[in-house]
This record gives sequence, C-alpha cells and structure tokens, in this order.
Amino acid sequence: MNQLVRQFLVSLGVMLSALTAIAETPEDPWEGYNRAVFSFNDTLDRYALKPAAQGYQAVTPTPVQKGVSNFFSNLGEIPNIGNNLLQGKWDETASSTFRFLINSTAGWFGIFDVASELGLQRYEEDFGQTLGYWGVSSGPYVVIPFLGSSTVRDASGLVVDYSLFDGLDLYDLSSDQELFARTLNVIQVRAKYLSAERMVFGDRYSFLRDVYLQSREGAVNDNKGRQFDSQTNQSSNSSTSEQGSWGSEADDSWGSDSSWGDETDDSWGSESSWGDDEVDSWGSDSSQIEDSWGNAN
Repeated sequence: MNQLVRQFLVSLGVMLSALTAIAETPEDPWEGYNRAVFSFNDTLDRYALKPAAQGYQAVTPTPVQKGVSNFFSNLGEIPNIGNNLLQGKWDETASSTFRFLINSTAGWFGIFDVASELGLQRYEEDFGQTLGYWGVSSGPYVVIPFLGSSTVRDASGLVVDYSLFDGLDLYDLSSDQELFARTLNVIQVRAKYLSAERMVFGDRYSFLRDVYLQSREGAVNDNKGRQFDSQTNQSSNSSTSEQGSWGSEADDSWGSDSSWGDETDDSWGSESSWGDDEVDSWGSDSSQIEDSWGNAN
C-alpha cells in the first residue's frame, strides 16, 4: 500500500513539473485541466464518498465518531511536530509533542483528547505551510485526482509529509489494514463536511478554489504573524527585565494562561465533543479531505 501511494505521489510530482512548464498566469492557468479533474472528483464524491459518509454518520454513535476523529487527529500531531520544528517554533513544537505523548498514553492512542482538557493548544502545520513560511510562493492552483484542491507548493509538501511524517507508519499494519485505516479517515473527514455543503453557492469549482486559496494564504500568514508576535513579546520582556521588572511574561510563553487556561472544542469532556461534529467554516480544515489518503493529518 505504501509503495503504491509513493508511486502515485512521484507521478504527481512529474505531472506538476510538466504543467509548470506551460503555466502562463499565477492563479489558475490550468483551469481547463482543473475543471476536468474537479468534475471527475465531484462525480466520485457524489456516487461513492458522500453516500459512504452519510451511512457512517447515520449508523455510528456520536461518541464513536468523536473517538475515531480524535485518533486520526492525534496521528496528525506528528507532521505538526515536524513542521513546527522546521519553522523554528519552539513553543508550538513543545505543545504538539506533549499533546501527542499525553493523548497517545493517557488518551488511549488518541481516542480521548486529554491534552485539550489540560489546555495544550493544537498547532496544525504541514510542509506546504513550512515552505510558505520560508517564502516559497504557492504556485498555480491545481486539482489533483482523488485528492482535490492544492497548489504546486502544497502538492510538493504533501509528498514530504507522507514520506517523513505519516502517523500510520507507527503501526505495523498490513496492506489491507492500512487501506481500511485510510479509507475510514477519508470517510470520517467527509462526514464532517456534510452540513457545510449548504454554504457552497454559484459555480462550485470557483467557490471551492477561492476558499481553498484564501484558507491556505491565511494559514501561512497567520503563522508568520504568530511568530512575529512571539518575537516582539520576547524582545519587550527582555527590555522590561533589564529595567528590573519581574511582572511581565511573553504572551507565547509556556506558562501563560493562553497555553493552559483554555479548553478547545475538540476536548472529549466538553459538550461539543458529544454533540454534532459539524464544520461551521471552511478555514483551517478545508484541505483535510483532500490529503487524507496521503497523510493521516
């Protein structure tokens, strides 16, 4: 299974290289190709993936759905750890590491989100965001067969994340077991978006393309802003300390209230954990369903 996926990703890289050679405009120069692939993916979703997600949601108890979601979310901490580290975000790396260790042990392999109950914040990162953080432009928009919306930068990041940070590699799974796990991940992610379909209006292709591009740009820019704020706060605190003041702490320090005081909506014990796990926005989660086959993030 791993070999087949890797061969697919290598072929994807070759295809993107060929398309890059004929690119003419920065945003969507391959719209004709993209719309054809989008139509294929949309048909696959309409007749296979969406019905499977509806069936999964109908027969699976909400606590079980939450446990499955938490399990795959916990595996997603592995690329979070690696990419936060590659971006030099030490607090975020520490938080992601502790989240993974706590949820993998006290949370029974991540089924329970104990770390969120303790106030450890989740910082989602992937290698596409890492490339963007270090100044690599997104490149043209591209729709990938089976995977969906991406860009040249994000597709390259997908190859790296799958090769280096695939959480399922921690388990000695047979090909059939791995296929089942990845299929389950795709279905449970798709189920979260069933109620969000009413938000799509007009030309579906253009709407989803624009949402994806804005979401990814926001993720990269937010990351840069968070790091800038952290550096600014550290510099300010250093200056205050030199003047003899001991009362100020950086906003991003490990012991701050923002790190430990808030509970996220994903915590197992909160009311939202047991209710409908609806997706109310197309923000940071908008790319999960596209990359679920390549990375259990």
